[in-house]
Amino acid sequence: MVDTPNRLMDEFARLMTDAAGAAQGMRREAENVVKAQFERMLRDMDVVSRDEFEAVKAMAIAARDENEKLAARIAELESKHHRS
Repeated sequence: MVDTPNRLMDEFARLMTDAAGAAQGMRREAENVVKAQFERMLRDMDVVSRDEFEAVKAMAIAARDENEKLAARIAELESKHHRS
């Protein structure tokens, strides 16, 4: 009977380890479910990806720069036309 308390403690420790492993597995599963639901919600909302946003942003910046150049060119041509 001397080793009974040790055996009881070992069994209790094994049970706690198993419970912790099960809890961690349930946590991972819950995270996966929430992530899948969130991704589905974003798809349904038709949200653009970061890459798509950055591509359109770059195009808008390039278009704005081109418009500024054209506006300066028009102003230059109008200035020349009024001087003639």
